[in-house]
Amino acid sequence: MCGIAGYVGKNNASEFLLEALKRLEYRGYDSAGITVLDKNGVFKCVKSAGKVSALEKKIKSEDSISSPIGIAHTRWATHGHPSESNAHPHCDCKENIFIVHNGIIENYKILKESLIKEGHRFKSETDTEVIAHLIEKYFNDNLEKAVLKTLKQIKGTYALAVVCRDNPHKIVVAKKSSPLVIGIGENEYFIASDPSAIVGRADKIIYLDGNELGIITAGDFKIVSTINNSQINKNQHQIDLEISEIQKGSYDNFLLKEIFESPETAKNSTRGRIIPEEGLVKLGGLDVLDQNKLREIKRIIIIACGTANHAGQVGEYMLEEYAGIPTEVELSSEFRYRKPIIDSRTAVIAISQSGETADTLASLMETKRKGALALGIVNAVGSAIARETDAGVYNHAGPEISVASTKVFISQVIVLSLLTVYLGRMREMSMVMGKRITEEIKNLPALIEKVLRNNDSQIKNLAKKYSGYRNFLFLGRKYNYPIAKEGALKLKEVAYYIHAEGYAGGAMKHGPIAMIDENFPCIFIIPNDSVYKKMWNNMEEVKARNGKIIAVATEGNEEIKKIADEVIYIPKTLEMLTPILSALPLYLFAAYIGVELGCDVDKPRNLAKSVTVE
Repeated sequence: MCGIAGYVGKNNASEFLLEALKRLEYRGYDSAGITVLDKNGVFKCVKSAGKVSALEKKIKSEDSISSPIGIAHTRWATHGHPSESNAHPHCDCKENIFIVHNGIIENYKILKESLIKEGHRFKSETDTEVIAHLIEKYFNDNLEKAVLKTLKQIKGTYALAVVCRDNPHKIVVAKKSSPLVIGIGENEYFIASDPSAIVGRADKIIYLDGNELGIITAGDFKIVSTINNSQINKNQHQIDLEISEIQKGSYDNFLLKEIFESPETAKNSTRGRIIPEEGLVKLGGLDVLDQNKLREIKRIIIIACGTANHAGQVGEYMLEEYAGIPTEVELSSEFRYRKPIIDSRTAVIAISQSGETADTLASLMETKRKGALALGIVNAVGSAIARETDAGVYNHAGPEISVASTKVFISQVIVLSLLTVYLGRMREMSMVMGKRITEEIKNLPALIEKVLRNNDSQIKNLAKKYSGYRNFLFLGRKYNYPIAKEGALKLKEVAYYIHAEGYAGGAMKHGPIAMIDENFPCIFIIPNDSVYKKMWNNMEEVKARNGKIIAVATEGNEEIKKIADEVIYIPKTLEMLTPILSALPLYLFAAYIGVELGCDVDKPRNLAKSVTVE
């Protein structure tokens, strides 16, 4: 959730660190800070509450800030309120050791009490400061040894970077659960929470795994185990991102840019994966498995959080209806505390954009211990979930900078439709059905483009008309019930002065109908599908109570104009694929209302892109 950056090399560290923090803003934060070695051999620390731009102004007003080594951080408050004193980096009593940290130290209170008794003085309310004082306690002219001793004392999760005045030319980094990568340059190294911060600076990166510690200088680096201190040889990976992918281009915000990238996302998610003439799907990430093991799957559990969980709920309908496999979707943050019945014929699918979602990763590890086949659907190549699964499928959606996920959701549902055909054709799905589904999947990029092109102007006007309302109800059934929840979530996320709820149409009479009046607009996702008549009945019930109706309906449906106040049309497609098209107008609606209300639609308040703490 926080962002970590570090640099050691031949150039000015501050320049890279500030650039990296700006690129990491999408992860969510409330304060920022930087520590660099000044010309007098002292680490100078500058912090600021609020935006990175405020930190940048403070740095420019400082002298002696040019340095070949430094660390920086954007903080998302977990322990202690957002303030300059709680911002990272944190230091020890002597201001000799400085640290930036992402994660949660669960036993920090006990450690802090002990350190205070020993005479240590604390300046912040954070759990992170405990780490700095522990390193001070164990420090004896060797920073990495002190860090290793410290890590054996703390319980929790962490990605951290440490610098020390007495060892001024090295950075020590370590990881357990929270993400951290090292970019490799020419006599310079870059440290960051994810590769987007390093694009254009280095071509190769190393992904730190759990329980690993790195010692980095301008000329070399070494990775060791935090468990037994043995040296680890790491593979280097090519950075596949382009700078243009993490820039807004001609758009006012990343949210709209990414929504309008959905057609290209659909192409990338399906490229080389469908064989329409045979009704087959090829998923190279799953082909590595014993195909008999896949045929023997008797049950699927999908684990995910937030938007990814909604994608999983769409997948649940697909996998049961077309692949014939009993499927359940679980919220990772709750599933990890249950005692589920799992065996070797259970497949667990972890869905995560970042591949680092803490609760999903923890749930995945627990199911692996119980013998489940671990599969993943992730967007971030080389992420923790991608590395921990037995096999998986990448989204290939490209970087998603806006906190609110849009194009990756589209990709997740597309990948689940591909997985449905992949597993279904191993079972009882006929070639005819396989061909029908794959042909429609092949058409999705054009259909998505049509939805965006035909509805953008109309939805922009609707946003102006409805931005004054403070409550919305989203309703859908079957495949589009998860879309009702997803539409409500997006509106709450990016237009955060508005309350919205997503319900199944059949549940409306079990509570929400009590709230319906002329000031409570209802958005119906009502394509021409198997539950169309049921949804029509729901609209009649809302209309009878003077509720305003915005309908997302199938092209050519003229009768719906008789009852709905506003109609947004989507092209006709297979029922199982309608969620991909029906989500798009809701994304535009949320984005434009957020803009109307003056919200920061890319970085909504209190939210983080990658939820890497529990």
